[in-house]
Amino acid sequence: MLQPTDNPRRITVVLCDDVPALRGLLRAVLEEQPGIEVVGEAGDGGEVVAVVERLRPDVVLLDLAMPHVDGLQATPLILDASPGTRVVGLSGFARDEVAQQLLEAGAVAYLEKGVDLEIIVSTVVEAAARAGGELAA
Repeated sequence: MLQPTDNPRRITVVLCDDVPALRGLLRAVLEEQPGIEVVGEAGDGGEVVAVVERLRPDVVLLDLAMPHVDGLQATPLILDASPGTRVVGLSGFARDEVAQQLLEAGAVAYLEKGVDLEIIVSTVVEAAARAGGELAA
């Protein structure tokens, strides 16, 4: 399994979830890893597009169920704003319900909330290395 220390360059991440406490937890876990820096946060899909356009992160960790603009709606907008950014969906929905829709929108990975935090870290690292277009665990 690829680890953050295997990647010599810094991976920049933007977090988007409407629950501030979850964003805080994800920030703490990701920033404990060498080579990963959380450079921004957003509370909904509309807000994240502006953040991504300004910061051009490697990866956006994106909740799918949010008020105003949800993650499925935001994904193509994120990719239009920053084509080199990889989107990793993170949601409470069962994988079968939304994974294909998320892939079609341009994301590279989908994780269900509640997955082990180490899997989130490794998925972020793998997404940063990916050219895009494939759906991962």
